[in-house]
Amino acid sequence: MTSKTLYFLPFAVALAAGVYLAHGHVKPDQGRARRILFYEDPMHPAYRSNKPGTAPDCGMDLVPVYAEEAGKAAVDPDDESTMDVHIDAAAQQLYGIKLAKAEMNRGQGTIRVFGRVAPDETRVYRINFGADGYVKETHDDAVGNRVRKDQHLAVVYSPEFLSVAGGFLAANEHSPGIASASRDNSAATATQGAASVQARADRLRNLGMSDSQIEEISKNRTLPEDVYVVSPTDGFILSRNISPGMRFERHMDLYTVADLSHVWVLAEVFGKDAQVFRPGATARISLPDTGESFTARVSNVLPEVDPATRTLRPRLEVDNPAFKLRPEMFVNVELPTALPPGLTVPADAVLDSGLSKHIFVQTSVGHFESREVETGWSQNDRVQIVKGLKEGETVVCSGTFLVDSESRLQMASGTSGAAAPMPRAQAKAEHSAN
Repeated sequence: MTSKTLYFLPFAVALAAGVYLAHGHVKPDQGRARRILFYEDPMHPAYRSNKPGTAPDCGMDLVPVYAEEAGKAAVDPDDESTMDVHIDAAAQQLYGIKLAKAEMNRGQGTIRVFGRVAPDETRVYRINFGADGYVKETHDDAVGNRVRKDQHLAVVYSPEFLSVAGGFLAANEHSPGIASASRDNSAATATQGAASVQARADRLRNLGMSDSQIEEISKNRTLPEDVYVVSPTDGFILSRNISPGMRFERHMDLYTVADLSHVWVLAEVFGKDAQVFRPGATARISLPDTGESFTARVSNVLPEVDPATRTLRPRLEVDNPAFKLRPEMFVNVELPTALPPGLTVPADAVLDSGLSKHIFVQTSVGHFESREVETGWSQNDRVQIVKGLKEGETVVCSGTFLVDSESRLQMASGTSGAAAPMPRAQAKAEHSAN
């Protein structure tokens, strides 16, 4: 063997060993299937599923999370021990974390919704005439003015009234009195005359003349040239569609007058709450700015559903003698209701992701676990827990989002169950003290 052959021999052995390792030796991981822990939403990793599919919020395909790649950051959703988070007392105080016990509620609550004041439609009057004419003058008839019954609002002229008023006067002149009818033994004639007078008076009312002016014609025995437009009730002018010198047509609304001593309140509630608004139930109405309150009575729940808000509108009736409730005003509506007793926690204790609801339960001092729950009714800042919690257990009721963030940080860093890191400000303060 020459010296050159001895020189190349080590290189040949090394090359053969490399080929053997590359082709004959397989890594243990390559012969084993990769284990998928779960599938998660790439945009919102909080959403997880145990099977492939699409994310409900963005429609993207769920991404598999493998055990080999996740390491400490991956958490098996079936392993509840990995959901534990530890936050010491000092950190709890600094974060503003507060605790409360799950308690049984007696089932007494109050439904609070918004309402809108509206005129009582049975007390809204639209003034119009059954004849054409023109407006000669108006008197103190601005929108919003308070008016009295039979108060003159305008003076109009209409030729149609003259012929009917003339017939009314003639019927009054030829109608025999009761004494004359007795002397002539003509009761039938008296009845016929009275019917003629009444018929002509009804024609004047149908044209739009007020009862007060009809009585004035009968008393004075004179034919009126003008017709008075009067208010049919005590109330407020809601609309005005005439002005001096304007010509109007028959059945045209001249004024709208509403009696606001009794008004409606239209509340807006969702379907489950609308069942509590039964006819005859008593509610409390209050003004948001002054706090004044009124007693109202539920009269009905309107059958229509608001197309924009998808809510129902219960109708409440309220006496309004001082006119504090004005049309289109927003008010608070409170209706006491009896609820089935159940286990409740403060409303801030529940984290609602849209797909599930979770709370943090204290398992020991400084230790909390995330637990999925099912909720029921919600009243007076408390939520009923139907499933997932027992009476007497302690839950986080303030700072819940901070605890949730801390649990995610500890899960991602693999320190689940360890004490929460001391905040930088607190650490600096203690270092300065030492």
